[in-house]
Amino acid sequence: MMDTLTSTVLTVPTRGQGFVDLTAEAQAFVDRSGVGEGLLTLFCRHTSASLTIQENADPSVQVDLATALDRLAPEDGGWTHDTEGPDDMPAHIRTMLTAVSLQVPVLNARLALGTWQAIYLIEHRRRPHRREIVLQVIGARR
Repeated sequence: MMDTLTSTVLTVPTRGQGFVDLTAEAQAFVDRSGVGEGLLTLFCRHTSASLTIQENADPSVQVDLATALDRLAPEDGGWTHDTEGPDDMPAHIRTMLTAVSLQVPVLNARLALGTWQAIYLIEHRRRPHRREIVLQVIGARR
C-alpha cells in the first residue's frame, strides 16, 4: 500500500557542458521522505539538459559519452535554430537522445542503484546554468 507522496524541486548549478552527480541529493531526499519501499521519479524541467544513470567509477566513461553526443549532434551540423548560439540546437538534440525523466526503485530506504551506477544531470550547453530537477517519491513509510 502506498501511503506517502513527497515532492521537491532541486536547483542544480552547472559549470557548463558536463555531468553533475545527483545521487547524494536524491538519496537525501528519500531519507527525508521516510519512504522505505517505493519509487523515486526525477524530472528535468529543461530542453537543453537531461538526466541519465551511468557508471560512477571511471571518469573516462563520461568523457566518452560526451564525445558520442558531440558526434551525434555536432555544433557545426548546419542547424537552422541558433537563437542562443551554435550550441543551442545540438543541446536540444542531445536532450532528445537521452532522457528528461528517470525512475529509480527504493528498497529498504535506499536507491536501488547498482554498484557502479549514479544519477547524473547532463548539461548540454557550454555556459553555466541553474537547472531545476523535480524529485518525487511515492511509497510505503519505513
